[in-house]
Amino acid sequence: MSLSSVTLALLGAFLTFYLAKHNRLDAIRASAILAIIAYLILLTTEFNAELYSSIFFGGTFIGMSAPKRFGIYTLFSASVIFSILFDNLVPYLSSFGGALGISGFLSICVCQIAIVLGAPRSKKRH
Repeated sequence: MSLSSVTLALLGAFLTFYLAKHNRLDAIRASAILAIIAYLILLTTEFNAELYSSIFFGGTFIGMSAPKRFGIYTLFSASVIFSILFDNLVPYLSSFGGALGISGFLSICVCQIAIVLGAPRSKKRH
């Protein structure tokens, strides 16, 4: 697990979460717009654009998940869990797509189960 993968997952999750709250955008459009922008930015750097844009895109999966149910603490936790799972699952799967889906799903499931079992949640602001 590298710091850059955690940072990209966190950026993808939080930017999607906040952009999806905008009146003219929903979670799917916010994810798509941000993923395209991140890929174009990563193409100009020395990073592996395919790998790191996939991590960012996986972070947007987390940001699309139930904004009424998840707050910033849960979003942070799910993003870190996602990056750990993604880094560990990529060597076992033939492409990034399977690792993205499984990692995103499992990270959201772990956080949802923690909430059901009584883990503290972010307080809602009215």
